Amino acid sequence: MAIDEKRIQSIRENGQIPRHVAIIMDGNGRWAKARNLTRIEGHRVGIESVRAVLQVAGRLGIETLTLYTFSKENWKRPKNEISALMALLLKTVNDEVNELNDNNVRLGVIGNIDDLPTAPRLGIKNTIKRLRNNTGLYVNLALSYSGRNEIVQAVQSLAEKVKQGKLQPGDIDEKMISQELQTDQIGDPDLLIRTSGEMRISNFLLWQIAYTEIYVSPLLWPDFREEAFFAAIEDYQHRERRFGRVSEQLDNVPQPSGQ
Repeated sequence: MAIDEKRIQSIRENGQIPRHVAIIMDGNGRWAKARNLTRIEGHRVGIESVRAVLQVAGRLGIETLTLYTFSKENWKRPKNEISALMALLLKTVNDEVNELNDNNVRLGVIGNIDDLPTAPRLGIKNTIKRLRNNTGLYVNLALSYSGRNEIVQAVQSLAEKVKQGKLQPGDIDEKMISQELQTDQIGDPDLLIRTSGEMRISNFLLWQIAYTEIYVSPLLWPDFREEAFFAAIEDYQHRERRFGRVSEQLDNVPQPSGQ
């Protein structure tokens, strides 16, 4: 893919590039159904969209890209579709690892990766290990992920510390809860993109998106390529992030923790 370098330069010159972008990659099944293809074919074409977004994100200097890859609720899908998705996941990480490494990309996971079958679980862990010394774009895959479950686990961890006498209930604050979440080291998203025109969060990063800017694209994920990603970033650049304040208060005011 030939990246539009003039567009890259223009966006970078405008400033306010999001540090962390999260994406709900929705619409693979509907894209395939509209073309009388199997759902897994929609997922295969969707990988091309992932590749396009990764390349642009890296060139723009975005630090973290969190991709909603497979939710905890997705285990309710038909078994043959789940098996095909897991096989596709394994093939993708194996096929892409060299290119990711060449582009200085790191890989991480949030969610319960141990829920995955052995082959894709080990394939992802091996890829993470292979890329761990890179210093560029951090690609964070949400796998077997549930925002509510993540919050429950954080609350359970804090409750255990209270039980052990290491913590008083009154000491618990927002920062402490954030530190118990799996995103502690990467911070909250600045921008959340959802494709396919759906107006819902789907149990994704529920705590973390409290002050995140939301951009909804009408495009189904397999049709969401570099031009659509450029448009989302440019839209973000025109947002005024007030964090509960009025416009006149924004000068020289630090952003909330995690932003």
